Amino acid sequence: MNKAEAILNAAEQTLGKPAKDAEVHALHNALGAAVLAEIQPRWQECRQAHLANRRVCYFSMEFLVGRAVYNNLYCLGLLDDMTKAMEHAGTSVSVFEEIEDAALGNGGLGRLAACFLDSAAACSLPVDGYGIRYKYGLFKQGFANGRQTETGDDWSRFGDPWSVRCDADAVTVQYRGQTVRAVPYDMPVIGYAKDGAAPHIGTLRLWQAEPVDAFDFDTFNAQHYLEASEETITAEDISRCLYPNDDTRAGKALRLKQQYFFCAASLADCLKKHKAQFGTLDTLPEHLAVQLNDTHPVISIPELIRLLKLEGYSFAQALEMAKRIFSYTNHTIMQEALEKWDSDLVDELLPEIYAIMLQISEQLLEELYAKELPAEQIHSLRIIKDGQVHMANLAMYAGAYVNGVAAIHTELLKTTVLKDWYALAPEKFQNKTNGITQRRWLGVCNPELTALFSELHGSSDFLTDLEQLKSLSHYADDAAVMERFRKVKQQKKQQLADYIAKTEGVQINPASCFDIQIKRLHEYKRQLLNAFSILWIYFGIKDGSIQNFPPTTFLFGAKSAPGYRRAKAIIKYINEIAKLIGSDPDVRDVLNVHFVCNYNVSYAEKLVSACDISEQISTAGTEASGTGNMKMMLNGAVTLGTMDGANIEIVESAGAENNYIFGATVEDLANLKDYCSRAVMAKDPRIARVVRTLIDGTVSDDGTGEFRELYFALLDGASWHQPDHYYLLLDLPSYAETKLRALYDYRDDAAGFAAKQWRNACAAGPFSSDRTIRQYAAECWQIKEV
Repeated sequence: MNKAEAILNAAEQTLGKPAKDAEVHALHNALGAAVLAEIQPRWQECRQAHLANRRVCYFSMEFLVGRAVYNNLYCLGLLDDMTKAMEHAGTSVSVFEEIEDAALGNGGLGRLAACFLDSAAACSLPVDGYGIRYKYGLFKQGFANGRQTETGDDWSRFGDPWSVRCDADAVTVQYRGQTVRAVPYDMPVIGYAKDGAAPHIGTLRLWQAEPVDAFDFDTFNAQHYLEASEETITAEDISRCLYPNDDTRAGKALRLKQQYFFCAASLADCLKKHKAQFGTLDTLPEHLAVQLNDTHPVISIPELIRLLKLEGYSFAQALEMAKRIFSYTNHTIMQEALEKWDSDLVDELLPEIYAIMLQISEQLLEELYAKELPAEQIHSLRIIKDGQVHMANLAMYAGAYVNGVAAIHTELLKTTVLKDWYALAPEKFQNKTNGITQRRWLGVCNPELTALFSELHGSSDFLTDLEQLKSLSHYADDAAVMERFRKVKQQKKQQLADYIAKTEGVQINPASCFDIQIKRLHEYKRQLLNAFSILWIYFGIKDGSIQNFPPTTFLFGAKSAPGYRRAKAIIKYINEIAKLIGSDPDVRDVLNVHFVCNYNVSYAEKLVSACDISEQISTAGTEASGTGNMKMMLNGAVTLGTMDGANIEIVESAGAENNYIFGATVEDLANLKDYCSRAVMAKDPRIARVVRTLIDGTVSDDGTGEFRELYFALLDGASWHQPDHYYLLLDLPSYAETKLRALYDYRDDAAGFAAKQWRNACAAGPFSSDRTIRQYAAECWQIKEV
C-alpha cells in the first residue's frame, strides 16, 4: 500500500464507508484530516526550525489560496497516486471540483501573497504568513439582467479540513470600548517535495474574531434578545467580510478595526514566540523581519512600539527596533490608493495607537527640520497632516526598505509618489518584480503541458527552477513539437468550454481564438477599452470594413467592489454587448463574448491554461506589475498589452516580436499636452461610433443612466478627475488595429502563432515567485534556508 492509498484508507476508516459512497464534502474533510495527520510531525519540525532561526512574518489583508486539496497533494508528490487510488476505489479525484475556494482574497495582492508562501516553502525559507480568516470572504458573484449581484461566500460551511484551530494561542485585542478575542487557525503551506524528499512546510496563521463573552444571559432573560448577542455580532463583524464597503464612517471604522485586529494579534504572537525561544526581546530585530504587504498592515508599526513599551523599552528604543524589523511593499502609484486615515477616527478607536503615531510623526519632523529641508518637501513627508495619518509615509520612515513590484513601477515610485522619500533615503528603495508559483500555475492547472515539457526536457526540474524552460525554446522551430503543443492547447480550450457549459449553461466555440482578460474590475485596468474594441470589430464586420474575421471568443473574468458604481456599470455594459452580439445572426458565428460568473482561483486555473491572447491593457504607468500576465504567458499565451507593469519585462524576456504591444508609453503620456478626448473622438468616426453606444440605445442600461455617466466621464470628466483620465480614446485605434493583427495571425499563420506562444512559455523563467522570494531573502530579509 503506497502513501496515497494509506491516506485514502484512513479517510474511509473515518467515514465508516467506502470513498465511492461518501458525500463529497465529507470525503474531502476526511481526506484533508488524513493528510494533516500524515504531515503533522514534519510540520512541527519546520515550525521549530523557523522559530530557532531568523524568520519572516508576511502580513497581508489577503491570502487568495484557492482550493487546497489538489495543490497540497501535488506538492506532496501524491496527486497522481491519489488519482489512481480513487479510481481503484470506484470514484474520481475530480469530485473535489465541487469543493469551494477558500475566499480569503480578491485579486493580485492576495494571490501574490499565496504564491510567496508557496515559494518560500519550496525554497525551504523560514517565512510564515499572518492574515484574517474571513467567514464570507469577498463575495460570491452572480449576474441579474447583466448586473453584478453579491451574496455571502460561506466557503467553510461544509468544514475546513486544511486549517487547525489553536485556542491556546488566542489573544485579546482592545479598541476603545470593545475587547475581542483573536483565535488563530493554522493552515500548512506545503513546499514542493522534489524526488521524494521531505517537504518543507510553512504556516499561514489566520485570525478569527470572536467575542470575549458570547452571550449575556441576564439581558436575554430580560427579553432583550438582540442586545443579548450584541457583543458576538460586533466582534464577528471584524472577520466577517473582506473589504467591507467604506463609504460611511461606520464602514471606515470597520476597516480600521480589521487592520488593527490582525496586526495586533500577529505581533502579540510573534513577541510571545520570540520570548519563549530566546528569553528576551533585546534580540528581536536579529531574529524577526516583518513584511507589510501594501499599506493595510502599516498600523503594525505603532502597535509594535506600544507592545515594546509595555515590556519596558523606551519610545526611542522601540522605534529603532521597528526601523530594523519592518519593510513595506508598495503596490500602487495612485495617491487615492495610498491609505490615509482620518486622525479623529484613529484617535476615537485606538487612542494609544494614535498617541504613538503622533510621537513618530513629531520625531520625523524634528529630524527633517534638523536637515534644513525645503518646507514643501517636509510637508510631503509628514506622517500626520491635514487631519489625516498618511500610512505610506509612516511605512517609509519607520521601516528598513520599500520595494516596488516591477522595474517600471519602482522607477515611478522614485519619480512620482515617493520622490521626496527617494531624495531623502535612496538606500531604502528596492525592486522585487512579482512572480507566480509554477507548481499551481503550470503543474496543477496544466498537467498536459507539464508532461510535454518534462518529456522534452528529460525531467521536471523546471518545477523548482523555471529558468530551465529556456532550454526548450528552440522547439518553436520543430513542426512536430508545435503540432503537439497546439493539441495540448486545444485540449485545454475544450476543457474550459465544457466547464462553462456545465456550470453556466453557455456554449462557446473551442475552435475559436480565446482572447481573455481576467483581473479585478477597475477603470485603470481598462475593461471598458476592451469592450470598445469588440464593438469596433462588431461594427467593422457589419459594415464590411472588416472581412473574413477569424472566429474569436472574448472572455472576461472580474469582480467589482460592491460600492464601485462605475466598475459595476462596465460589467453591465460588457454583458449587454455579449447579448447584442449573441442575438445577431450576421456575427455570432465568428464573434462571441462571455463574462464568466464568480471568477476565482479555480476558475483562473482553467482560463489561463486555455488562453491564446492575454489582455494586459492598463494605461501605461498605472499597473504596478500584474501576475495574470505571467500565468497566461507560462501556459503559452501571447501578450496583447501596453508597456506597463511587468509587461515590459515579459517583452524583454520573450521578445517584442512574440507579443503584441500597442498604445502610449509613460513617456508619451508625460509629453502629451492639452489632451482633449472630445477632439480625439470628433476626428475619428470609428471612435465616435463605439463610444456613442453608451448613449444611443445600441445597448441598454435599463434607464439607470449609468452608461450615460460613463460617457460623460470620458468626455467631460468629473469633479475628481480629468476627461478620459485613463486615455481610452487615445489608445483605442492602436489597440483595435493590434488586436486585429493578432487575431488574423492566429488564424492565417497558425504555426507561427503557436511558435510565439511556445517562446513565451519558455521565457517565463524570470517570473517564478521562487526568484522573487530568493531576492527578498537575500536583499531585504537576510534569511537563509533551514
